[in-house]
Amino acid sequence: MEFVNEIFLKQKAFFNNGKTKEYHYRIENLKKLKAIIKKYEDEILDTLNTELRKPHSESYQTELGVTYEEINITIKNLAKWMKPKRVRTPITHFGASSTIYSDPYGVSLIIAPWNYPIQLSFAPLIGAIAGGNCAILKPSELTPNISSLLKKIINEVFEEDYIAVIEGGVEISTELLQKRFDNIFFTGSVPVGKIVMEAAAKHLTPLTLELGGKSPAIVDQTANIDLAAKRIVWGKFTNAGQTCIAPDYLLVHKSVKEELLDKMNHYIEVFYGEKPLESNRYASIVTERHANRLASFIEEAHIVRGGAYDIENRYIEPTIIDQVSLSDGIMNEEIFGPILPIFEFDQLNESVEFIKQFEKPLALYLFSNDRSVQEQIMKNITFGGGCINDTLMHIASAHLPFGGVGQSGLGSYHGKASFEAFTHQKSVVRQTTLFDLPLRYPNSKNGISIIKKLLK
Repeated sequence: MEFVNEIFLKQKAFFNNGKTKEYHYRIENLKKLKAIIKKYEDEILDTLNTELRKPHSESYQTELGVTYEEINITIKNLAKWMKPKRVRTPITHFGASSTIYSDPYGVSLIIAPWNYPIQLSFAPLIGAIAGGNCAILKPSELTPNISSLLKKIINEVFEEDYIAVIEGGVEISTELLQKRFDNIFFTGSVPVGKIVMEAAAKHLTPLTLELGGKSPAIVDQTANIDLAAKRIVWGKFTNAGQTCIAPDYLLVHKSVKEELLDKMNHYIEVFYGEKPLESNRYASIVTERHANRLASFIEEAHIVRGGAYDIENRYIEPTIIDQVSLSDGIMNEEIFGPILPIFEFDQLNESVEFIKQFEKPLALYLFSNDRSVQEQIMKNITFGGGCINDTLMHIASAHLPFGGVGQSGLGSYHGKASFEAFTHQKSVVRQTTLFDLPLRYPNSKNGISIIKKLLK
């Protein structure tokens, strides 16, 4: 493991020379990153298809397209984001000015997941570069071909004393987490997130946790049922449900339940054909172990649609189930696969109370054309982010910060929020030396009376 320490120390030394803090250096390397991704675009798409059976069109949308947009927006706005921000100064500081500087943290550790291994590696890396940091990227060992490709891409344009990829399993992650990084960015499961947070706490290291949870979708009787069905099917079964913000379960008003189910069945067939397991538009499950876990949920479920699986080839059919109990295993953990439990409600407050039985979700999706219902849900349920009358699309906007709350995450990123995730907001008061008001000093005769008038 000595090589881990060598790279870490190299990055510490390189950051200390101050080069990464320069605006032109950051811009130059953001452009390099985009150019090298473009160069390897076809290989990236092919590798995603080979390893995760992701269709090229889906991979471009969810992996490459959003990455390019992140880089473009960051390049366009970086000068503005970096500029020291003057803020108001209270009258008690007469003669002074107040400024906020965005300071790079230093050497950052980025631990990326397997489900969107390109986007969720590069998006935080963009923030790290924009923020003026060095970075070590640790890809997931569950997608070794992508991990190897990421290393090749990064090594071609960056020296390891600036940006490095370190591959490996749990032992490498453990070794990295023992180092005193200046910032940690982790995307993954809640249990592993707790391990990362515990490691960070030993050094009081600032960190961002992008986790998950049970994200609900709600469909009321005023919704456009056809569009709701179409968008829920797309949001749930993209990447075979292996999306941290995919709808985890569905709450539907009982008066439109059957119509919604009929429409969802229709769109599953439209998107993936009569035999989704044979479709070239449908992804596979990452490992046989994950496929077995999902199959165990199906075995004990009342199936409304789907239910077929092929463990050897890591395929799970788009599956809808109902008659689900909260004590069932599928409702006691994030599903992270193409199985959608459905519950019905009569009054909206029933759905609100149902959702509140779980930890605060990473995402929430409401399908309703009633503005009062929309406001009621926004006001009464805490969640990371979401959509009204759509699914997943909030994550694709670099103008919206993306992150969880409570058990679903800590901190946010995307666009300016990524820059802020990798910088410390340093507050500075610049005081005049032309005069010195005596009010604050203990020997001031009328100081306290004047201060009381100013601060009351």
